[in-house]
Amino acid sequence: MPPARNFGFNVAMIRTSILAAAALAVATPSPPAKPMFRDPVWDGAADASTVYDPARREWRMFYTNRRATLTGDDEKDVAWVHGTAIGVAVSKDGTHWRYGGTAAIPTACTGETLWAPEIGYYRGQWHMWLTVVPGIFHDWQGPRFIVHLTSRDLRNWTCGERLALGSDRVIDASVAEIAPGRYRLWYDEERSGKTIRSADSTDLVHWTPGPRVVDTPGEGPKAFRWRGQWWLVSDAWKGLLVMRSDDATRWTRQDGYLLAEPGTARTDRAKGQHPDIVVVGDRAFIIYFVHQSGEPEAATDPRWGRRTVLQIAELDYTNGRLAVDRARPVSLPNRKPIG
Repeated sequence: MPPARNFGFNVAMIRTSILAAAALAVATPSPPAKPMFRDPVWDGAADASTVYDPARREWRMFYTNRRATLTGDDEKDVAWVHGTAIGVAVSKDGTHWRYGGTAAIPTACTGETLWAPEIGYYRGQWHMWLTVVPGIFHDWQGPRFIVHLTSRDLRNWTCGERLALGSDRVIDASVAEIAPGRYRLWYDEERSGKTIRSADSTDLVHWTPGPRVVDTPGEGPKAFRWRGQWWLVSDAWKGLLVMRSDDATRWTRQDGYLLAEPGTARTDRAKGQHPDIVVVGDRAFIIYFVHQSGEPEAATDPRWGRRTVLQIAELDYTNGRLAVDRARPVSLPNRKPIG
């Protein structure tokens, strides 16, 4: 048996090593995992809108909660994309997300099917523009409109008005303040061949429809200002179309598409769809959804491809162009966005 003093010395060293390893584990958080978020109820998270709640010092993400695991015999029946609530995910650190239930949205001004929330803070309160389908349809022919709601706390929402945009099939709002007191709405008008259009307002209530923004059909537009320019990213169903502008009116199209090629990481092996953009200081992050048709489970389950998860990547800016490396692990910074 070794002397007691050597035994005590070894124990002290072991204790020191354990404490050092524990401290290192605390100081070095695990890298962000894919997916960014997966809905635990229906496994169909899509169409995110992400904001920082300064009152609670946390990120809140609102998303379309597709019923991807709904069963049925008819493969053409799209009831699973209807009857959808708006899900909520919450994160304190921008990396780890937990399911926060569904948003408390009044039924008095909405309906059974809620899609594509757009959240923004203007004029001292939170605003939501929400796509509503009044019912559960088994095909894609139902009417669709956009409603406006407001909130003081991102939890309790008050009905506003239904937007008058001259069509009974409008979806996917994106709103930005393009100048002090001047607001612009971008949306998908489906009657004219799913075109991205715009409308202007000075009070966030009354909107004047404007021209078609781009000839390419698409949906899910997201407008934002970054690097001294305006950007508009939309889902062209073969990747994400990118346009840039000095004034949010005259647009120049970037050739090619972002996130057109599937990623290699598990749950990210399909094209990216319906973008959300979060600007934090001089950095910009894109949150997109990915169908799970590229996963091994899809080989034995024909409905597995309906499932969607939310992923995040950072936008890169080089010589006036946007690019994305979807393989590089990133997460939202653990702080309030600047500006």
